Amino acid sequence: MVRIPALRRMASLLLTPLEPEDVLSLVNPLSSHRQLRGVVTKVTRETPESRTIHFRPGRGWNPHDAGQWARIGVEIDGVRHWRSYSLSAPAGADPAITVTAIGFVSTELVRRTKVGDILFLDVPQGDFVLPQHPRPLLMLTAGSGLTPVMSMIRTLVPRRPDADVVLVHSARTRDDALFHDELLELADQFPGLKVVHWFTREAQGRRLDLTDATDLETVCPDWRGRAAYACGPADFLDAATALWDRAAAEGAAEATTALTIERFAPVLLPGAGGEGGRVTFEKSDKVVDAPGDCTLLDAGEQAGVVMPSGCRMGICRSCLTPLVAGQVRDLRTGEVHGEEGELIQTCINAAAGPVHLDI
Repeated sequence: MVRIPALRRMASLLLTPLEPEDVLSLVNPLSSHRQLRGVVTKVTRETPESRTIHFRPGRGWNPHDAGQWARIGVEIDGVRHWRSYSLSAPAGADPAITVTAIGFVSTELVRRTKVGDILFLDVPQGDFVLPQHPRPLLMLTAGSGLTPVMSMIRTLVPRRPDADVVLVHSARTRDDALFHDELLELADQFPGLKVVHWFTREAQGRRLDLTDATDLETVCPDWRGRAAYACGPADFLDAATALWDRAAAEGAAEATTALTIERFAPVLLPGAGGEGGRVTFEKSDKVVDAPGDCTLLDAGEQAGVVMPSGCRMGICRSCLTPLVAGQVRDLRTGEVHGEEGELIQTCINAAAGPVHLDI
């Protein structure tokens, strides 16, 4: 009897320089020991500019928790680009991402993705997840910030008869509102879900004002007693954070630790940009003069350099690039740092004088 390891060695000798998995991937594109992949199984239109892309991951994928995100790679004109997207499917189901056509990669995904396409994947990550113990919840979302919260709602509400969730979602118009009809149907079907749509160009005709508690008191009078989750644009999250901080300072002790936020962009220190400098991309033979508030990642992409990236906000460290010479400024703190050979996060650092990168 021929053992499996012996068969594998024989196959490797016959297929050199290929590996057996390389040939198997021609039959099953999800079979790869080098890179986790997924095949697109369905593409659903959500709004004129948004699509939900469902995919079946290959071996090595870890089931996601509701609210987590994953890095997704897509090849465009022969170049693999990575971006981070929240997973909108409920926990326990095959994953899906809901993408709005903003930015180069997202626009390509919305416009061109079709059933059968292959996505490159990284495992789910993130701590923006449901609390371990049941309690009343308040979800504050704006725009595409609804995506991770939708995963939470789809996971919790149909499965827990004791669910108590208030969702306040801000969008420009009804046509722009992600999952609008599904949310109303869920609210009709499950009494534990209350949905408030806040339309800034219809109905209310203005932005949800979180500079004080007036609007929040109107839509959710018991907001101080709920575990709150917020996701959306930076100014929306900054206002929510400030409101909860004030509530805590005024003696609403339950509001002190009851707000969990998910940001899609790093928190940058105002005025931390400095003077900028000339950035040389050694291996790409590209040079660009970058202002002090421009990240090295953006500077490289604008110069046509294929830059590694993922979350683009200083979390996943996929953008790490060796520094050959010069110093950089962390736009979150204003700190200037850099030594030869240091791995630099290009998504949150800018040039602080002349910089040479090994890419």
